[in-house]
Amino acid sequence: MHYGDIIIAPVITEKASIVAGDGKTYVFKVNKDANKFQIKDAVEKAFNVKVAKITTLNTKAKNKRVGRYAGKTKTYKKAYVTLVDGDKIEL
Repeated sequence: MHYGDIIIAPVITEKASIVAGDGKTYVFKVNKDANKFQIKDAVEKAFNVKVAKITTLNTKAKNKRVGRYAGKTKTYKKAYVTLVDGDKIEL
């Protein structure tokens, strides 16, 4: 896989902002089939930084309702990427 196929988008939420407050942890939405090694290589190639640690998790679908229509949100894989000291990603 090409690194553009692995990293889908940065996650910009309130919780992700709190986690990123230390200046070296970033949250990305990634491909469900990608493993930690592939994610590490993709982040290092895409942003030209050195990755220290990767933590991944699969989100669960939540029930949502709009008026009388009910459904579920989509599931996706999230990666918490911690960089070595001194490296930074501009989003």
